[in-house]
Amino acid sequence: MVKAIVGANWGDEGKGKITDLLAEQSDVVIRFQGGANAGHTIINRYGRFALHTLPSGVFYPHIVNVIGNGTALDIAKLVDELEQVEAQGVPSPKLMVSDRAQLLMPYHVLQDAYEEERLGGKAFGSTKSGIAPFYSDKYAKTGIQLCDLFAEDLLWERLTAAVELKNVLFTHLYHKPALAAEPLMDQLLTLRERIRPYVGDTVTFVHQALAERKHILLEGQLGSMKDPDLGIFPMTTSSHTVAGYGCVGACVPPTSIKEVLCVTKAYSSCVGSQTEPFVSEVTGPEGDELRRRGGDQGEFGATTGRPRRVGWFDAVASQYGCMVQGATQAALTCLDVLGYLEEIPVCTGYEIDGTVTASFPTTPALLRAKPVFTLLPGWQCDIRGCTDYDALPIHAKSYVDFLEQCIHTPITMVSTGPRREDITYRKPKL
Repeated sequence: MVKAIVGANWGDEGKGKITDLLAEQSDVVIRFQGGANAGHTIINRYGRFALHTLPSGVFYPHIVNVIGNGTALDIAKLVDELEQVEAQGVPSPKLMVSDRAQLLMPYHVLQDAYEEERLGGKAFGSTKSGIAPFYSDKYAKTGIQLCDLFAEDLLWERLTAAVELKNVLFTHLYHKPALAAEPLMDQLLTLRERIRPYVGDTVTFVHQALAERKHILLEGQLGSMKDPDLGIFPMTTSSHTVAGYGCVGACVPPTSIKEVLCVTKAYSSCVGSQTEPFVSEVTGPEGDELRRRGGDQGEFGATTGRPRRVGWFDAVASQYGCMVQGATQAALTCLDVLGYLEEIPVCTGYEIDGTVTASFPTTPALLRAKPVFTLLPGWQCDIRGCTDYDALPIHAKSYVDFLEQCIHTPITMVSTGPRREDITYRKPKL
């Protein structure tokens, strides 16, 4: 059986904790898209971790952790992260990297930074991790697969062709120095030896695991709003962030995905360009207070450290996010953060050109949208660490009930703090 854990919103919903929690009942955990441009924060008995490439199952010795063919593989970052995890006392995890995964190259990182510099005030707010150039090359068929490292003649042919193209861009468009292929080749051959113990045929492995009725967990990166087809284009990432892409990025048959758990916060947060429409955003002292109290150490990006934009729960975006993910259930995180509020606004509609809608629009209309809020009473007490849903204050439970009705998805888990054990389980009312 396959279960997918994905984000309903802009990312940063708390998927890492939920994946870490549910991984215990899994045999295989697979990262199926994205690269080191986003991080999953996990707090457990080993300490605090921000995983950027490793699957969140690495803390369990019985799990095989898979880097799927759909990921943007930065070998150096992956191996360094593995060494850092082990240095913090985590037993050496079982790791398997798809031989079909494509390599994120140094010139992708340079191109990403150069393009953001060229765009100036119209930049996308990229993490400058090379993700957009990587996926551009992948679909232009100029990328390099991991398996190419073990065929040196082919590797040199593909590398020199790629460098020739990049140098035209770098010198003529960005007015930057040209690259030499030879140092990159040497670097790749060194990285090959670092990654060699983990490389394998994950396609066959996954299908064998399915035949043996193993429990497989797909771990998504970012959220619905960042999908290049279904999100807020062009302020998106460059890989598909929906559960359905697991069928490609992890090579899992569509008929095998039985559950899709969508993670959403009790309020909204977003990392990216200030030009991105973020309808329920709250700014000024009110926003600063929510940002300071949010997450486990405030609302700051796990990868970039940038302060996240924050807002009230956006029911329009969240319902849409759950819908396009095909959510069978939802997990609500960070409920404890809102305990300081006397009243809690929830964005239940968008006013666009004088008309109120509860349907999530495309970007041109979204840029004109104004929030329509419904005010709910706060519970005004500290619920951090609560593990009994029935023990929560009545207004906290009423808040969860209201959100469940808004997103049209059963909320089965409610997180009350950053630690793995800060979780409550709820019987849905839908």
